[in-house]
Amino acid sequence: MSLRPQGLKENWSLAPLTSWLVGGPAEFYLEPQSEVDLREGIEWALSEGLSIQILGGGTNVLIHDSGVRGLVIGLRRFAQLQNQVVDGELRLNVLSGTSKAELLKVFLKHKLEPAVFLAGLPGDVGGGIVMNAGVAEALRPREFVELTRSIRVWDWSQGQIQERVQRREDLHWDYRHCRGWQPGVIVSAELAWPFEPQDDVLERVRKANQVRLTKQPLDLPSCGSVFVNPPGDKAGRLIEAAGLKGYRVGGAQVSPKHANFIVNVGGSLAQDLDVVIRHVQAEVQKQFGVQLRTEVVYLGEWPH
Repeated sequence: MSLRPQGLKENWSLAPLTSWLVGGPAEFYLEPQSEVDLREGIEWALSEGLSIQILGGGTNVLIHDSGVRGLVIGLRRFAQLQNQVVDGELRLNVLSGTSKAELLKVFLKHKLEPAVFLAGLPGDVGGGIVMNAGVAEALRPREFVELTRSIRVWDWSQGQIQERVQRREDLHWDYRHCRGWQPGVIVSAELAWPFEPQDDVLERVRKANQVRLTKQPLDLPSCGSVFVNPPGDKAGRLIEAAGLKGYRVGGAQVSPKHANFIVNVGGSLAQDLDVVIRHVQAEVQKQFGVQLRTEVVYLGEWPH
């Protein structure tokens, strides 16, 4: 039996750790700050026969109102960033819980273009890789694949932790998705970008943030864009064309400001958000024959 990890919480509320601010508690919850802490948590859960769920930045997660059984490992304090200029490029080694905002600061300091790409992207580095996070604008880089050189993964599917390193070329990168590293957790990543400073980067970041403020409902809890844009179209355009802007169930509402955002206007349950998501999918399918795919990760015992 492994020792009970220091800092382990029981029946711990997860709602404050998600950008929607909804969801029930974790049966057990741990926030590792180092790889040693992370290893201790995984080994304890394995010895207790508990399931393990990873909660990153919480920006694209919908947690069931009844909560999550087993151990939830939150990565918001699992953060570290080292960077240096080598052979004409900026190289960064980061723990997966490092926020994209911290990453942005480094690129901004060096006046490098990824700062513009990262402006406004929520969540952490691990989530950025898992989702191959990106932007609609014609920027360079435009997706996380362009920044990622390699990742380090811990896999406990065989009953003990096994580590592997995978290069970008070993992984399968799609639109808003990265495959080939599962199962397990991304522990750290090596990122790189040519060291070619641009004097206008700071101004471009400011403009990007201004555009977001005018177009997105940043004053209310949301998970950002809920649906992946279908080929050749925009999810927001289809939802608006279906007459769903402002559609509401309980405290969950399709934002009147941006139709691809579903916001918590106050007192929403996770179930309310799920009902709105499913209604939007059904209506867009019915009216336009397009099946919208969600970016949302469901945690807990959902019936689907």
